Amino acid sequence: MGLKHIVVASCSGQSAELFLKHTGDFEIICVTHQVGFSNPGEDEMDSKMRNKLVEGGIRLLTTTHLMAGLDRACRNKFGGIYPSEIVASALRMLGQGLKVSVEVGCMALDGGLLPHGADIVSLGGTGRGLDTAVVLLPSHSQSFFDTRIKEIICKPREF
Repeated sequence: MGLKHIVVASCSGQSAELFLKHTGDFEIICVTHQVGFSNPGEDEMDSKMRNKLVEGGIRLLTTTHLMAGLDRACRNKFGGIYPSEIVASALRMLGQGLKVSVEVGCMALDGGLLPHGADIVSLGGTGRGLDTAVVLLPSHSQSFFDTRIKEIICKPREF
């Protein structure tokens, strides 16, 4: 298929670490949880793991989640539901890992770590570890609905 880019979601770095042996064959991008996702000011990936991944040729992106950010802050402060959360819930109908795969692919494109217009392999999971892989044509956040899931390589039957 000529795919050259793999985007992998990884909070601790353990899932991304599995791809270290493939950095010569693919450009590997790891998208982490944002700092403060679990606890204020806390980075879930320790500096030793970050260094290991970067030294091994994996590019890292740590930033605000595409389907959270200000909408989640509004929900937490004022209640209700907001557009990005509706999109996230609709994608979760196919599984949390699929939602994550789409989200991190678009985040990596927004972060300038992928070429625009290129199909990629994007991997996500449910809780800990990876359980879903898709071939994806990501789009920038301002044109999110142009994103195309070209193929679902795998996802759990039950989630």
